Amino acid sequence: MSEASLLAFLVGLLAATLRVATPLLYATIGEVYSERSGVLNLGIEGVMFLGAFVGFAAAAQAEAAGWGAYLWVGLVAAMISGLLMALLMALLSVTLGLNQHVAGLGITLLCTGLAMFGFRLVFGERPVLPRISPFSQLNPFPGTPILDPLLNQYLLTYLAFLVLVPASVWVLYHSNFGLQLRAVGENPEAADAAGINVFRIRYAALAISGVLMALGGAFLSLAQLGAFSPGIVAGRGWVCIALVIFARWDPLRAMFGALLFGGMFALQLRLQTQGFQLPYEVLLALPYLVTILALAVAGRHAPYPGAYLKPYRRE
Repeated sequence: MSEASLLAFLVGLLAATLRVATPLLYATIGEVYSERSGVLNLGIEGVMFLGAFVGFAAAAQAEAAGWGAYLWVGLVAAMISGLLMALLMALLSVTLGLNQHVAGLGITLLCTGLAMFGFRLVFGERPVLPRISPFSQLNPFPGTPILDPLLNQYLLTYLAFLVLVPASVWVLYHSNFGLQLRAVGENPEAADAAGINVFRIRYAALAISGVLMALGGAFLSLAQLGAFSPGIVAGRGWVCIALVIFARWDPLRAMFGALLFGGMFALQLRLQTQGFQLPYEVLLALPYLVTILALAVAGRHAPYPGAYLKPYRRE
């Protein structure tokens, strides 16, 4: 491979890494908010799936009606669906104090069933999957031949890396809400004694997490693919659970975890297109194997929030 070809390969790999990491980053930071409050939200896979469907269905209907901002209609609809599922999770795990594993898995099954039923209801049985015109890529600094492929990204990608990550760092570590959130996640009894409404904080954290998870799912259908299919999320929600532990519940480390998985995923795709002599099953498993390895190394002795998985009941 020539030097120019190698440079083009690396730039293309970095550009693809950012795109693949975008939905992971939204959902992982959403899960960080939830787990920082002491609630494990295993509904993440289902919420991403429902967000992908609701966003696509709403955008498709708005596009058919001739609305110019149909993609933003889809995004808002996806966020609302994520918010509703998060509030249901909060009702089950915070208000009723049910087992968080069971409640989260129930949310995933519910969201998956609703999305599949809704798809058949809205689009019916079709030999070809319906499509919409997705978000276009933007380049804030055009005219640089080497960097153009890297800078051609979706607006949602720029918002994830340049807005969501620094905003989440500030909220969690430099705002009163973040201080209360971490206090509730570590010791809800002491937080309650200090006058913090534990239930309100956990509801707020789950609401934020649901909106961000649904945004991650909607990115797949409204930007990356422009379509919806039953395998659109493909286990990304479960990867995000691992990335939260890898990140040790820190938004900045979550960004690096998403980039790690995204880079491995983009690499295996490019190795397949380059005709790399390995069974494609091995290449498909590569990002998941790297994630497991990173989790095994970075997740050892991870400082879990003190009230992790523990429902709170006022005495």
